[in-house]
Amino acid sequence: MRKVLVTGSLGQIGSELVPALRKRYGDANVVASDVRMMPAGSIGAEGPFEYIDCTDMRQIQEAIRKHRIDTIYHLAAILSAVAEEKPHIAWSVNMGGLYRILEVARQNGCAVFMPSSIGAFGPTTPRDRTPQDTIQRPTTMYGVTKVAGELLCDYYHLRFGLDTRGVRFPGLISNVALPGGGTTDYAVEIFYEAIRHRHYTCFLKPETEQDMLYMPDAIQAILNLMEADPARLKHRNSFNVTNMTLTPAILAEEIRRHIPGFTIDYEIDPVRQAIADSWPNSLDDSAARQEWDWSPEFDFETMTRDMIEKLSRKIKRAEE
Repeated sequence: MRKVLVTGSLGQIGSELVPALRKRYGDANVVASDVRMMPAGSIGAEGPFEYIDCTDMRQIQEAIRKHRIDTIYHLAAILSAVAEEKPHIAWSVNMGGLYRILEVARQNGCAVFMPSSIGAFGPTTPRDRTPQDTIQRPTTMYGVTKVAGELLCDYYHLRFGLDTRGVRFPGLISNVALPGGGTTDYAVEIFYEAIRHRHYTCFLKPETEQDMLYMPDAIQAILNLMEADPARLKHRNSFNVTNMTLTPAILAEEIRRHIPGFTIDYEIDPVRQAIADSWPNSLDDSAARQEWDWSPEFDFETMTRDMIEKLSRKIKRAEE
C-alpha cells in the first residue's frame, strides 16, 4: 500500500486529489499538507495533516520520515496571475520548493508527481493543437518556473533514476474549491456568479480561446499516470492533457441554456489578457492517450450541467 504526501493540499487540485487518494489508499496512508493550517470540518480533515512550507527542506524531510512516505504529489505553487505580481516569491516557491521536494525524494527513494501547465508554452509556440514536444519560450514568471520544473524533474529521473511524472494542465474547472489566482479563473467564477446573480463581469475578452479540463478528469489523469506501467512512458514531464477549447462567450452561451436570462459583460484585465494571449489555443494530447490511455469522461455539455447542479446545491446549503 502506498504512503502518500500531498503538498499544497488546500488548493484547487489538492482539495479533490486528497479525497480521491484516500479513497484509493486509505485515509491513514495519505498525508495532506499545506502552508496554511487545515480548517476544521474541511475536505481532507478526516486524515493526517502536516504543516509544511515547501521551501523548508527540514519540514519536508521530517514529514517524509515520520510517515514513511514513498510517493509525493507536489502541488504547492504560486499561480500565473499572482506570479506576475510577485515574481520573486513565485521563483522561490515554484522552483525552490520543487528542488527541495526532489532532493528529499532522492534521499528517501520517493516517486514524485509535479503538475505543469499550458503556461509552460509561449507566444512562439504553435497555437493550435500544440504538440507534446515543441518550442517552449514562455513570457511569464509562472511559465518560466513550469518549463524549468519540467526540465528539473527530467534531470532527476535521468541522473538519479527518480520516478518523476507530470502533466501539463490547461485551465481547470472545479465545483469544490475556488480558484487561486490563475488566468483561467473566469471559467469557475462565471458559474458562481451565474447561479447567484445571473450576471458575470469577465476579465478576458469574449473571443479568448483557452483549453479547459473538468476537475474530475484532471484527478483521474493524475491517478492513472502515477499508476501507469513505466515501461510504456516515452515521456515523463510533462504530458499534454486536455478536453475542450472554450471562450468566455461560448461558455456564457452554454450556461444561458441552463440559466435563462444570464448576462455577461467584460472589463479586461490587461495583465491576465496578455498572459492568456501568450498561451496556445489548444493542446495535442495524443502522447498521453498513447502512453497511458488518457481518456477524459466529461465533455463541454456534461461538464456545464454537472457544475450548475452541484454548485446550485452547494450555494443553497451555504445560504440556509
